[in-house]
Amino acid sequence: MTKVDQFASVFRAASKTPFHYDPVQIGSVLVVTDQPEVEAGDFAGRVRSFLSVLERGENIRWNTVHGGQFSTVPELLELIERDRPGLICTFRHLHSDSWQWPYTLGEYVDVLTQATSTPVLVLPHPKRPSERAITDTDMVVGMTDHMVGDDALVNWAARFTADDGRLVLANVEDVLAFERFMEVVGKIPSISTDDVREQIEGRLLRDAKDYMGSCVRALAKAGLPLNVEEIVTQGHHLSEYRRIVDERDADLLVMNTKDDDQLAMHGLAYPLAVEVRSIPLLLL
Repeated sequence: MTKVDQFASVFRAASKTPFHYDPVQIGSVLVVTDQPEVEAGDFAGRVRSFLSVLERGENIRWNTVHGGQFSTVPELLELIERDRPGLICTFRHLHSDSWQWPYTLGEYVDVLTQATSTPVLVLPHPKRPSERAITDTDMVVGMTDHMVGDDALVNWAARFTADDGRLVLANVEDVLAFERFMEVVGKIPSISTDDVREQIEGRLLRDAKDYMGSCVRALAKAGLPLNVEEIVTQGHHLSEYRRIVDERDADLLVMNTKDDDQLAMHGLAYPLAVEVRSIPLLLL
């Protein structure tokens, strides 16, 4: 390595990506159900109670779409386009009997998460007995495999965390991908595998910790009444995500779903959304 390369590496290592707090503004919420009008109103009331944190200092317009107003995905998308909400709230297996089977989110929810730019809050199906009461957002988990620079995820997770609640920021590096990379490095004679492993692993975790530290400082400076917990670790993605959600007894899981390179849901978002069924998910 030349001295120029060494200098560039040192410079890049010293450069840290800071978090920028940008308060999330939600002007309107659209609750979408497949229920008759009266039941839809009851469900919308429960959603509004669950999201009481959104009423903090804002005058939000709440609208409800009931089952008699649409029967196809295009009809629903037309209603959403007409309303232009800042948040869509619905439940798994909308307009489907497949809520009895834990394998999908249902075609309506699949399309909503990908065909609109609007975040979607997905709740457990009303007919499916929940393992826990859905009453508030005292414990919110914002999770990704690369949190550095993901200001939007942190801002949305912070917005949905109740006053004096706990916001858990979790960065889980995929240990399987890391080990595959190290297996290739181990086949290159000129590289010290042990040194590279230690340095890369340390760098990955350090960058995430530095970014989360800037999140904590920025949220505190903004005066948000939150308690922030930082988790930076390696593991098997799906099992580690589930462990964090279960151990924290999370009220809400926030994660990214959009991927510019594909039509399908981002990364592990879909399998995780299918696996974590007992709590609401905020899909960005």
